[in-house]
Amino acid sequence: MQAEVAQYSLPKAPVADKGLVYVVRPSNAGMMVRFNVFLDDKEAESEMGYNRGNQYIYFFVTPGQHVISSKAENWADTTVTVKAGEVVYLKQEVEMGVVMARNSLKQLSDVEGRYLVKDASLGTIAKESK
Repeated sequence: MQAEVAQYSLPKAPVADKGLVYVVRPSNAGMMVRFNVFLDDKEAESEMGYNRGNQYIYFFVTPGQHVISSKAENWADTTVTVKAGEVVYLKQEVEMGVVMARNSLKQLSDVEGRYLVKDASLGTIAKESK
């Protein structure tokens, strides 16, 4: 995995004064179900975009602590602390739901995050920062 990402450049590079969050959904299970991503609350104006199967989105955040939420059949939340110039990777994990796919969020290492983003396509970005 490490060798495969050694020469890989992210589609969007970090900047000096902001943190960069990538949210990747590497599974094709429940492919047509949108997993919407929200920053710091669950209001419509806080939606950063969404992923379908094997997609990723990215967005910039101010340095500090943030709550990232992912909406499928359920809400999944995780808290991340992001430094200026740092990249944080989150994985939307797909689970079987009652009506549609459920999800959970897991923070990834740099190598695993880059590896999953490398093989995914761009999802739908609503905005690059809040």
